[in-house]
Amino acid sequence: MKLIVRWLLLAGALLLVAHLYPGVAVASFGSALIAAAVLGLLNTLVRPLLVLLTLPVTLLTLGLFLFVINALMFWSAASLLDGLAVTGFAAALIGSLIYSACGVIIDALIERVFQRD
Repeated sequence: MKLIVRWLLLAGALLLVAHLYPGVAVASFGSALIAAAVLGLLNTLVRPLLVLLTLPVTLLTLGLFLFVINALMFWSAASLLDGLAVTGFAAALIGSLIYSACGVIIDALIERVFQRD
């Protein structure tokens, strides 16, 4: 149940990103659901490999290169899907920052709500 609620809220967060920032566009809530799932898969499967491969650069930039990796994941999801559009790398960077901030808030709220059960 927790996973489904998180997925739905993250899809809503994608719609919020599209509403707040004009460089990101989401066609519908269904597209947002698919995009949230694809982003989750990319972050689970591809992101750890990229973090490992770019570890020297990440250490050199004191972790700031992780923002670039997040933007690449966001941009990759947009290139794989028809319902999610990102106008460029800068839009992917800003969109991923907003989406990540929403994800942190969603995770905190979910932990608080499901802790009571």
